Amino acid sequence: MKNYAVIQHNYSEYLGAIEHQLELRDIGFSYFRPFVGQDLPGTAVHFDALFILAASWPLADKEKNPWVDGERRLIDMFLKADRPVVGIAYGGQLLAHHFGGEARPEPLHRAYWTVAHATEAGRDDPLAQAVDGRHVLVMVHGDVDLPEGVSPILVDDEGRWIAARPHANAYALLFRPELKPGMLEDMVMEAKREVPEHIGELLAEFRERWTEAQETTDRVIVALVQALGLMKERKKPPVFHIKVE
Repeated sequence: MKNYAVIQHNYSEYLGAIEHQLELRDIGFSYFRPFVGQDLPGTAVHFDALFILAASWPLADKEKNPWVDGERRLIDMFLKADRPVVGIAYGGQLLAHHFGGEARPEPLHRAYWTVAHATEAGRDDPLAQAVDGRHVLVMVHGDVDLPEGVSPILVDDEGRWIAARPHANAYALLFRPELKPGMLEDMVMEAKREVPEHIGELLAEFRERWTEAQETTDRVIVALVQALGLMKERKKPPVFHIKVE
């Protein structure tokens, strides 16, 4: 059975709407939660792909994100083992940073609805074409430039990058295909969590766009499956059972 490693950084933000899409395709997923002291995977060979999810603080704040270096090593392990990597929000910024992009702590919140626009670099990219022209919610902390030589495949209404493919086997997303309206409500309730002042407006628009958002999530998963071969089960080491007599 296919199994993805998923790195989660707080209680509110998980695979959300993506979980159902994976389950429909008979894909399992194993969560790793460094924010409660759980170790990151020590190897990539037991998994078929890696998803790195959002976090509560800017990537540049290593005091609040002490797992950055460990997750960068994990990205290396998965790519060297020919396993796809998908980064969402913080995870997308981490991928850009991993390949040379500069991380900055400001602004603390970047949260807004926008139309996704495919660029010339995304003209033949399955993900860029699947999302082009659709409304998406961008929600990240801080900022990370794309590394030199990496062009965005999707930009927002202002021309800022919201998706890139820094490696043939990796996607960096700043828009949020995994979110559900209830997850925004959970963020508000999460202890010691700072949220955008206009989160109520974002949530109201999310409820209005929920049907469209679900369709966008469907399109994103289909495109990732096509572009990264996510339905391909990677070779894993055998599991030995020791019989004790």
